[in-house]
Amino acid sequence: MKSYIAKPQEIERKWYIVDVNGLTLGRAASQIASILRGKNKPIFTPHVDTGDFVIVINADKVVLTGKKLDQKMLRHHSLYPGGLKEMPYKEALAKKPEFVFQEAVRRMLPSGVLGRETLKKLKVYRGTEHDHQAQKPEVLELRY
Repeated sequence: MKSYIAKPQEIERKWYIVDVNGLTLGRAASQIASILRGKNKPIFTPHVDTGDFVIVINADKVVLTGKKLDQKMLRHHSLYPGGLKEMPYKEALAKKPEFVFQEAVRRMLPSGVLGRETLKKLKVYRGTEHDHQAQKPEVLELRY
C-alpha cells in the first residue's frame, strides 16, 4: 500500500474566524495550531503545508488559569550578557495581546521553514474588527 502525499496544487485552503473571548490561552492555541498545520484534513502530510487560514478576534479577552497571570513570565533574550527581558503575562496581555497569542501558537508549531510558513496564515486581532471580510471566513467553534 502506498502512502498519500499531498501536492501543493491539490490543497484547498479555507478561512476560519475564531472568537477567543473567555477561552483558555493554551487550549485555544493548541487547537488553532492543529488547524494551521492541516491535521483536521484527510490529506494531511507532515512535510507539506496543508492547513487553513485562521483569524483570531478578541485576543485581549483570553484567559489564563490559576496564578499564571501574575506568576508566569514572558521571556526573551537579546543574546548579550545580561540581556534577559521578562514581563509578567498580566502586563503582556494588557500591552500586546496579539503577540502573546501568536507566541503561544508559534511555540506549538514545528521549528524551521514549515513552521514559519504556517504561522503566516494566522491573523490575530485585539478586538472584534478585522480586515478579512473579502475572504468570507467561516465561524469556527473550538471544542473543549
